[in-house]
Amino acid sequence: MKKNVYLLLIQLLLLATVSCNKPVSNETKPGDFQGILSEAEIQAGRLSPEILWKFGRIGDHQVSPDGKYILYNLSRYDYQTNGRISDICLIQADGGEVKILTPSDGSYFNARWTPDGRKIGYISSQTGSGQVWEMNPDGTAAMQRTDISGGINGFEYAPAGNQIFYLADVKIDKLATDIYPDLPLANVHIADDLMVRHWNSWSDGAYSHIFIAGLSETLIRTGTDIMIGEPWDAPLSPYFDQAEISWSPDGKKIAYTCKKMKGREYALSTNSDIYLYQTEDGQTLNLTSGMQGYDKYPVFSPDGSKIAWQSMETPGFEADKNRLFVIDLAKGEKKYLTENWDHNAEGLSWSRDGAQIYFTSVRNATTQIYSINTQTSEIRQITNGQHDYINAKPADGFLTGEKMSMSMSPELFRINPETGEETQLSFTNRHIYDKIKMGRVEERWVKTTDRKDMLVWVIYPPDFDSTKQYPALLYCQGGPQSAVSQFFSFRWNLQLMAANGYIVVAPNRRGLPGFGSEWNEQISGDYGGQNIRDYLSAIDQVAAEPYVDKERLGAVGASYGGFSVFYLAGHHEGRFKAFISHCGIYNFESMYGGTEEMFFVNHDLGGAYWDKPKPESYKWSPHLYVDKWDTPILIVSGEYDFRIPYTQSLEAFNAAQLRGIPSRLLIFPEETHFVLKPQNSILWQREFFGWLDTYLK
Repeated sequence: MKKNVYLLLIQLLLLATVSCNKPVSNETKPGDFQGILSEAEIQAGRLSPEILWKFGRIGDHQVSPDGKYILYNLSRYDYQTNGRISDICLIQADGGEVKILTPSDGSYFNARWTPDGRKIGYISSQTGSGQVWEMNPDGTAAMQRTDISGGINGFEYAPAGNQIFYLADVKIDKLATDIYPDLPLANVHIADDLMVRHWNSWSDGAYSHIFIAGLSETLIRTGTDIMIGEPWDAPLSPYFDQAEISWSPDGKKIAYTCKKMKGREYALSTNSDIYLYQTEDGQTLNLTSGMQGYDKYPVFSPDGSKIAWQSMETPGFEADKNRLFVIDLAKGEKKYLTENWDHNAEGLSWSRDGAQIYFTSVRNATTQIYSINTQTSEIRQITNGQHDYINAKPADGFLTGEKMSMSMSPELFRINPETGEETQLSFTNRHIYDKIKMGRVEERWVKTTDRKDMLVWVIYPPDFDSTKQYPALLYCQGGPQSAVSQFFSFRWNLQLMAANGYIVVAPNRRGLPGFGSEWNEQISGDYGGQNIRDYLSAIDQVAAEPYVDKERLGAVGASYGGFSVFYLAGHHEGRFKAFISHCGIYNFESMYGGTEEMFFVNHDLGGAYWDKPKPESYKWSPHLYVDKWDTPILIVSGEYDFRIPYTQSLEAFNAAQLRGIPSRLLIFPEETHFVLKPQNSILWQREFFGWLDTYLK
């Protein structure tokens, strides 16, 4: 069941929603998942937490084999009931009206074209567990194709159309009730090794496995487990991303990502590998043996002779440069294509002729589409502009991608691969954008204390008036190595902060990708050093503007950003009048003892706190400077956050309370590192802005 939880998490974070090419009536009542704005919201004309939950969210688009149509997933929410529906939509590849193919009464996802384009396969949970169904391209004649016990979590057609692989959970490890069957009501976690919990769930003894099944007219009830008896996950926990698996063009091989280790070894290592499974004889070959970092996302060339994948070099470093490698399967030779490219290469896909590989990469805080010549390694930038692209896919003569910016949630675009010319295909939230105003987003370059240039996004309130003064927020990014690019977040939405009357300052401080490996790697072991000075350089420059009130500055952030807020609370020298820390690291020693993926703290903190000598980086722990705290602080966490346990937030809140500092604690018992349930999210936003308004307005 934990895989279903993670799959829901991915859908909540990434998937998508409703097409506004369809006329929508303002007579629609709340609860109908229509996302219609109320008259009061229209009159206000600004983004609000409630409006944010009315956005449709799109994703997982698939181009038809003939290149004429595009499928995509669409998710919508009713925050009054915490309800959610996901549908499958169809649009012509050159634009036009969107057709919703599923009945908007449940969860439909993982839509895939059959290789001949005559049917659409998808997963539906209408029978109680996820199963593969098929329908005609117009949505008619839906028919169940699998009846797998326990349900499935994902599937893909083989290129020949004669079989599928599907993902299902397999119970391998024994739990307490298996050991003591006479105590069925006992509830305990028993562990003899590490990784008894991961990100947001305790181990349930089950692992995600890949199964193969032949397609026929009969219902599929079982398949061949290609990892039989193996106590590890494919795709990798915690995200279980199906893109980590691919079919060969002839359907005789499956390449997949797996980290074939357990317990302490798993917790200490990032060494995942690419495995090649032969469907005819059941043999499995490790293609990346000896490569010690993350190796993920294998993609076969069109002729099946090569595989491209993403590879990290440094053992234990989860945010290392994503390198693009290609292996010649006949010769066994590996080629590092992006050796002279000092940026990530992600989201790989081959051109139809195999001469190019398309990928996305963040550079200077925007994510663009690129191509690389597989023979010469020449890289060409295809798109330009103040936006982020994800899921770029090639078709005959064009590319498709999901494009977003800080002012626009993801939408489908068609791109000319030669000129970069873009055509918007979906207009999911046009009915919202037509009624509300977004703030201006400015790119600003700031000199750091070591005389480097740092890109800072400044987001202004709608109807900004330079003759007035505004409070300002320093936005501290998480990660630590997650780009402050042109992302559109349904949680930490910078336009929502601006809509509440704040100027938002979002620095691409040290430790973020998109500015070269040196800039990205500098932060490890230096949490309280240069990146903190970068934050202060950014807010100081913007605060010097006449339209910013220096006496009304706040700092907010989550995860590593939450650590940044805790650290700034002891080092801000009176700059800030309010802080908000969400799921932040407060005490390095208890964080080391309470987290799960030990490679992260080993790499970024330099080792265990009991090492002799103790790693120098422990001096940056915010709890060491709590005696200097003097500013009101709101602290937030979720009880199911196992990466940065909620006890970090409890420690910080207790310290603030005992020191007499105005402070408030929000603990969400059912939330994780992210607050994802609609009403919890709205409550979180109301508390967020209530706190800021109390101390900054």
